[in-house]
Amino acid sequence: MILLLDIGNTNTHVGLANEKRVLKHTNIPTEELLLGKAGKAIAAFVAARKIEGAALASVVPRATRPAISLLQQRWRIEPLVLNAQTVTRIGVVYPNPASIGPDRLANAVAAKEHFGAPSVVVDFGTAVTFDIVDRAGNYIGGIIAPGLAAMTSYLHEKTALLPKISIRETKAAVGKSTEEAMLIGALHGYRGLVRELVSRLKRQLKSPALPVVATGGYARLMARGLPEITAVEPLLTLEGLRLVQSDSESSK
Repeated sequence: MILLLDIGNTNTHVGLANEKRVLKHTNIPTEELLLGKAGKAIAAFVAARKIEGAALASVVPRATRPAISLLQQRWRIEPLVLNAQTVTRIGVVYPNPASIGPDRLANAVAAKEHFGAPSVVVDFGTAVTFDIVDRAGNYIGGIIAPGLAAMTSYLHEKTALLPKISIRETKAAVGKSTEEAMLIGALHGYRGLVRELVSRLKRQLKSPALPVVATGGYARLMARGLPEITAVEPLLTLEGLRLVQSDSESSK
């Protein structure tokens, strides 16, 4: 079995995979990695399964070393740490490859593998990120916008009268309450943002039938009103990690 860690700012997405697919997954607070408390939760998730390899993608540099140490000490394995130097299956055509988030590289690997090139990943996480694979199979860059939750939380924190809201579907076009007005701005506004950016990318890449793959916490919700999104893959980052780790094992 392969152990996969996608280390994010708030949560770490943990996965178990075989040579074909991700079999199960869970989340643990990234803070537990930083405090050295993640071992028990990950061990319970792994249970009695034999771990033969591991890979991690981390956007929290100070959590990377504790994660590596945990894997080395508890499972006696040296994990593959995904970055622009270790990534496989895609080229990287970018002025400063070291600045690319490894989760974004993992997404690009999985998108190219399963949906071809060119393709685009839209990750609805803390930020809304677009990652682009060109026709030659190269990661060429992306787009970053504030995430839905970040935007609505910011409005709540910086204004006296706007409430903290839970993001959910709304069909309304005109808000009849402050909460409904904020929901319309978040959902329909962000769908408009995605629609416009995808339209520009289709022209830039000369690909009218461009595959657009959504992942991240709000992917399913946002995709309901966006026919431009051609697939929703919640485990895309873990799948990209699995593919690169598999390549690493094959090359040994």
